[in-house]
Amino acid sequence: MSTETEEIADIKVDTIGDFYFPENHVYDAGFGLSEKTIDYICDVKNDPEWVREFRKKALQVFNEKPMPTHWATKDLENIHFDEFRYYLAGDRKPKRSWDEVPEEIKRTFDRLGIPEQERKYLAGVEAQYDSEAAYSNIKAAVEEQGVIFVNSTEGLQKHPEIFRKWFGKVIPTGDNKFSALNSAVFSGGSFIYIPPGVKVKHPLQAYFRINSEQFGQFERTLIIADEGAEVMYMEGCTAPKFETATLHSAVVELVAMKDAKIQYVTVQNWSSNVFNLVTKRGLAHENAEIRWIDCNIGSRLTMKYPGVVMKGRKARGEVISIALANTGQHQDTGAKMIHAADETTSNVISKSISIGQGRSTYRGLVHIPKHLKGCKNNTECDALLINSRSRTDTYPAISVRGNQHATQHEASVSQVSAEQLFYMQQRGLSEAEAMSLSVNGFINDLVREFPMEYSVELKRLIDLEMEGSVG
Repeated sequence: MSTETEEIADIKVDTIGDFYFPENHVYDAGFGLSEKTIDYICDVKNDPEWVREFRKKALQVFNEKPMPTHWATKDLENIHFDEFRYYLAGDRKPKRSWDEVPEEIKRTFDRLGIPEQERKYLAGVEAQYDSEAAYSNIKAAVEEQGVIFVNSTEGLQKHPEIFRKWFGKVIPTGDNKFSALNSAVFSGGSFIYIPPGVKVKHPLQAYFRINSEQFGQFERTLIIADEGAEVMYMEGCTAPKFETATLHSAVVELVAMKDAKIQYVTVQNWSSNVFNLVTKRGLAHENAEIRWIDCNIGSRLTMKYPGVVMKGRKARGEVISIALANTGQHQDTGAKMIHAADETTSNVISKSISIGQGRSTYRGLVHIPKHLKGCKNNTECDALLINSRSRTDTYPAISVRGNQHATQHEASVSQVSAEQLFYMQQRGLSEAEAMSLSVNGFINDLVREFPMEYSVELKRLIDLEMEGSVG
């Protein structure tokens, strides 16, 4: 047993992210969701009155909207909203130095390697623990360029002139039931503004950690890249596995002004009891580019369809995604591409792997209206089944009107064959190594799209998921 483990004997450790500390909260909104819950959150966070009204209207929308089980999985009906806690926090003010972060939270992020990553290659880091950011810092050289990188509460209070202009504009409250839920109880998440012409050389990163049982995390992220600006933002997330379900419902809004570029990278590694119901969308103005690079591992159910609305001429949108569904998991992922101006271009490349009795679903939407000219879309979705018990589905919806556009859609389903494994075993590989090689070969071209540090992590997580999948 390591020295660290001896010191914190009350931590339960199974795998890298599957551990938790005893709860030590100062603020707890209690179980269930009502106007009383919202008033508690507003009072604790000292929200302005317009935010309190915004939250209460969103709660009304959430209550009125039915579960979308007419098209989505019936497993959504197993979410019992009154059994969750919607706000948990200790000290609400994020620290600027890791030395100031409370010891158990610091140890959590130390174990996940966040401070080390910050020192090596990041321009700034935010680390959220349950409902609030515990640590938030940006390198002085980046801050001197006028870049704002704070949590959503600070963004709301210190930069209201930018925050309010774009908040809720890309994803309105009533977009879907879970965006309404997030709008009612949002807390944490990142607010980023990149001034005109500024190109942030190194990535900004946020890491979201759930530590508490029967808890819902609802971060809200808003990123605005002004004219000609460029930024890469990366997010990671983990949660321990509890006996009960955990809820995560984030909203992410991106705005790329003329000639701007935003690249948003996600490596999700939730434990298998998490309902992960996320809404992500970007708005690209003239000649702007938004790329979503998305990896979904873990969770009981993930429903996530990053989208781009190409509002300006020659805007570009791209979604590159990898999903891995193991036994007891359903990865319902995909992309939305809305062309709203001439000569806009979109690209969707999705790969999924179903192992054990896991289920993966690709759900896509491409829309090009008749009055536009010269739009292009390419969609490729490939699925790999490890055995005959795993499952995959594809639901593409492509609406292209007029005859001045170019679109193409390709889809494939394949299964790792016994002959393929036998061939590699004859070259000295074990069956597990042969399976891992097959899977990594399937996704290798997409893994290269991730930053190097993340691609290494990604391969390691996939190998962990593949353990025991043979046979």
